[in-house]
Amino acid sequence: MVRSFLKDTDFSPAEAKEVFDLAARYKATRSAGIIDVLKSESWGVLFFKKSTRTRLSFEAGLYELGAHPMVMSSNDLQISRGETIEDTARIMGRFLHGLVIRTFEQEIVEKFAKYSGLPVINALTDLLHPCQSYTDMFTMTEFFSDGKPTPESIKGKKFVFFGDTACNMAYSLALAGAMFDVEVVLCGPEEFKPEPVLNKLFKEANLTPTWTFTSDPIEASLKADVLYTDVWVSMGKEDEKAERIKTMSPYQVNDSLFKVANKNSLFMHCLPAHAGEEVSQEVLDGKHSVIFDQAENRLHVQKAIVSYLVGKNREMARK
Repeated sequence: MVRSFLKDTDFSPAEAKEVFDLAARYKATRSAGIIDVLKSESWGVLFFKKSTRTRLSFEAGLYELGAHPMVMSSNDLQISRGETIEDTARIMGRFLHGLVIRTFEQEIVEKFAKYSGLPVINALTDLLHPCQSYTDMFTMTEFFSDGKPTPESIKGKKFVFFGDTACNMAYSLALAGAMFDVEVVLCGPEEFKPEPVLNKLFKEANLTPTWTFTSDPIEASLKADVLYTDVWVSMGKEDEKAERIKTMSPYQVNDSLFKVANKNSLFMHCLPAHAGEEVSQEVLDGKHSVIFDQAENRLHVQKAIVSYLVGKNREMARK
């Protein structure tokens, strides 16, 4: 059975720690050039949704691991003309060594993993964004460690997500927080509470729910270590834009929230950001913001995820 990375919990906490160690090593040694972990392999990078950071980081990362990345839009494939996911996956399984997919329904990445026989990486679905949540936790270890970044350095830290808490980022951050012993607080309007989906995800992963929800942004920010937000209008929700902005406006991350957060707190955002909506321009440009360090770390963490997963699959194949 080939392993894939479709959910944050597809690695155990111990395995995730090894991924972080590998990411730190890749980041420190990037200037040394290509690593032949995936030498002579061809990997598909398939997009059903538009992308900047995901495309750049995965295309560069796969190349730096020695693979040939083949970037595809679903609109350019026969799948856009009615070929089934099952048949497309079977065909890709005959040509490729692995797949990275950014799409809508979680079921799509699960079908590709099932029918292709390839390791599949979830580069974002409407349900989860595990590559981003791992990157966010890794970025925290860099800023909160005294020396070498380790998951132990973020244990007990308070991490607050603002806005639509019934979204893929909120779900993934809650799962990753439980894995790394980070206190995750989800803060948003009552009508955007994360239950029951998040409870179901925790149950499936056999994890005890550790996240909390509040609709009070000041209470949420009190003594927080990380303030985090995402766009209020995700792809596919454009027709709800006016109503969402009106409902979410009390949850903008601005200087007033940092006044009650910890002194050395960080601002994080998975990007792209819309200044004046989910975050103020002052916070985006301010001393707490680490958004570009965070964005860069997508490259290093994803390289680690891919190579660690491939290594585990090779170990299983030898047994």
